[in-house]
Amino acid sequence: MTQVKANLSKNIHLGLDLRGGAHLVMQVQANDYIKSMTDKNVEVAKKTLNEKQLSFNDVKATGDPKTPIDITITVPDRSKNSDIISELNGQFGSGWKASEIGNTIVYKLDQTEQNSLRDRATDQAMQIIDNRINAFGVAESTIQRQGSNDQYEILLEMPGVDDLERVKATLNAESHLELDAVAKGTQIPYPTEEAARTAAGTQPGGPDNYEILPFHEKLVGDGFVIVEKTPVVTGLDLRDAQASSGQYGGENYQINFQLTPDGSKRFGDWTGAHIQDHLAIVLNKTVKSAPTIEARITDRGQITGSFTQTDAEDLALTLRSGTLLAKVVYLEERTVGASLGADSIRAGVTASVAGLLAVMAFMLWYYRLSGVNAVLALLLNLVLLLASLVVFGATLTLPGIAGVILTIGMAVDSNVLIFERIREEMRNGKVVASAVDLGFGKAFLTIIDTHVTTIVSAIFLFVFGTGLIRGFAVTLVVGLLANLFTAIFVSRTIFMWHLNRAARVETLSI
Repeated sequence: MTQVKANLSKNIHLGLDLRGGAHLVMQVQANDYIKSMTDKNVEVAKKTLNEKQLSFNDVKATGDPKTPIDITITVPDRSKNSDIISELNGQFGSGWKASEIGNTIVYKLDQTEQNSLRDRATDQAMQIIDNRINAFGVAESTIQRQGSNDQYEILLEMPGVDDLERVKATLNAESHLELDAVAKGTQIPYPTEEAARTAAGTQPGGPDNYEILPFHEKLVGDGFVIVEKTPVVTGLDLRDAQASSGQYGGENYQINFQLTPDGSKRFGDWTGAHIQDHLAIVLNKTVKSAPTIEARITDRGQITGSFTQTDAEDLALTLRSGTLLAKVVYLEERTVGASLGADSIRAGVTASVAGLLAVMAFMLWYYRLSGVNAVLALLLNLVLLLASLVVFGATLTLPGIAGVILTIGMAVDSNVLIFERIREEMRNGKVVASAVDLGFGKAFLTIIDTHVTTIVSAIFLFVFGTGLIRGFAVTLVVGLLANLFTAIFVSRTIFMWHLNRAARVETLSI
């Protein structure tokens, strides 16, 4: 018995409510992704129009103040509108439609493309969260979309997790890595932001082509650095990132990263053409260091700073798993303690065993020896149910245990239908063999009907329900399918075996 219990514990996955852990409901701020795409296209428009020497007064994001998704371009000469539209159509990508109103060109993002971008941000967030959870070593986690498609909500369940705050911080951690060119001839760093802005105004192309970022390096100090707005490479070009101890040992750690082949080529071309220039390593809009390019660099680099081991490992994880296209906020969170989960298991098992024993006692008392047939079929039903959970790797939850208990009741209900039919045929004067055959035959359609309708309902629960409801639906469906087999085939086989033992059976204990 001890070995059976150990095997069940080892092979059946327990859900969050039985094992303990964390439950999170998150919402992807999908509109943020559209806003970032709009802002990016604003910068692309300015750069393209400057390069093509097409005059313009202003380019800015307009529309909803919270989430501007239109781009408005004002020009001094409307005769050049067609040239501007022709140049920008190839730069903005699909979904952007231009309209002209006098000296104004307005680009709007098609609603279908907006929805596609929101879905992309949500799906990408699910993938990144899954990668980060797997890197944490959380086994049997559940991640899926929840609610209607326009809510962009994600459900995450992590059995066995006890440090919820660290997990939350890592899941939503920003990992925006950029390698930016430092403006030529500028100071590293400027002591104040105002001084940096003044210097940016003297740079070729004007201050709109540059960005002022805070600078923090332990050996140099704090300040501000002027970098070009268009990065050389970004976190999207990362292939790997790992934490390691610093060059001189001690408590400081660093992050070593590798670039993809495409990123390596662009990085190699840029560094090869900018020997003795400075490159800013920018993490989450803060310059961590600005080394001088001494030689052509291709696929490797380092991020140094005042990182502890935990900070470096968490940062390497977020960089490695990818950059979230949109921020994720938490709508609901709760934890289930391991002791509470153990109490739920004991209560569920106690209820199941009590229900099973009560049903077995009733069947043996009411149907006498035929009740043994029902008991054997019922026990086999439970064995098949547990075996199915193991084979398919299903997760057992507290509602799943409720599904097991309901299966017990429906299994007995099938036997009651069959046995009562057999009794009725025997009261009508049929011999035992004929009564058994007719009893199973007449009850067959009723049993199929009750089981199929319940299975269809359970399928709807699985398709539209969340994690716990799905657990109930899975055990119910598997239990009902097992019951069809045991009630129709196994019970009948036991009766046939009994009837074939003698040449003619005159009576049946039922």
